[in-house]
Amino acid sequence: MNKVMAVFAFLVLVAFLAILLIHVPRLDLIVVIGFTVLLAAWDLYTTHRPRKR
Repeated sequence: MNKVMAVFAFLVLVAFLAILLIHVPRLDLIVVIGFTVLLAAWDLYTTHRPRKR
């Protein structure tokens, strides 16, 4: 259930940033949003990947 909620929250973040990007299409904002999405995706991946023992 935690993974489902985390993926849902990530998708909501991406949707919100996509709406912002559609209404304000500037290159510097594209770079910042891209970096933000990459950091959030990396956090999601490292938090929910299987642990090595």
